[in-house]
Amino acid sequence: MNVDLRTRVGSVALKNPVMTASGTAGHGAELQAFFDLAQLGAHVVKSLAAFEWKGNPAPRVHPAGVGMINAVGLQGPGAAGWLADDLPALVAAEATVVVSIWGRSVAEFREAAELLAEAPASVVAVEVNLSCPNLEGRRGIFAHDPELSAEVIDATEACGLPRWAKLSPNTDRVVEVAAAVQHAGAEAVTLINTLLGLVIDPVNRHPVLGAGGGGYSGQPIHPVAVRTVFDVHEALPDLPIVGVGGVANGWGAVELLLAGASAVQVGTANFVDPRASLHVLHEVGEWCGEHGVRSVADLVGGAH
Repeated sequence: MNVDLRTRVGSVALKNPVMTASGTAGHGAELQAFFDLAQLGAHVVKSLAAFEWKGNPAPRVHPAGVGMINAVGLQGPGAAGWLADDLPALVAAEATVVVSIWGRSVAEFREAAELLAEAPASVVAVEVNLSCPNLEGRRGIFAHDPELSAEVIDATEACGLPRWAKLSPNTDRVVEVAAAVQHAGAEAVTLINTLLGLVIDPVNRHPVLGAGGGGYSGQPIHPVAVRTVFDVHEALPDLPIVGVGGVANGWGAVELLLAGASAVQVGTANFVDPRASLHVLHEVGEWCGEHGVRSVADLVGGAH
């Protein structure tokens, strides 16, 4: 049985619903050494600011049960450096690219967006990272404030590309924030980012990460992602959603689609197997074929 894997996230048409997740697959074409990136719906690069950023002190990553905790701290070359040094390899690989951006202020988000205004056609959308919990001074997470989140989305219009607002699960205001960013011009929301967590070393009795706490990710957070996607789709059925959180196999992706996502991202699983996104894509097609689903689009919101 032939399965139509095509999907849409707002105005963005994708050949299939599986992407990498920002922060888990590098700034450029690093994964091209393991599989053809052009096979994915899109490749989402690690978040970029308007400036080069060193990130947090080591250690930055640590296992936490069957999940992972990290506090990389948004290390990156800056948007201008990325356009010059990393994007060409992705263009050569014929990858469909989504760029994630971040900032410490509304003005910094605007500056990052402006730098991407001249990006080539390979770049199809900008994911506005409103929710990363690992930056120093993280008490000011944008995605916990509907008005501030809307202000950032409005300020990033200068990129000239569809904007997806990446939101935080560390608040009970997710639906409210999603509505605010939609009103401000976001074509979609990406749900979810990591959960705030902390791991303590049993030997020295101090936090294992150099920054102290960090973001918890991996398969244990998948039910949180499913619930968040379900709730936002229930409240805002016309708002496209990209689901992410603990996707490690085809069913995990299908579950997010049924909850209301139009596409999904694979993140922490890439650290275990750099081909994880491709495996998930193949398994989605197999699941659809086995269950008589002719089009992935027919799954979206099917659990409601």
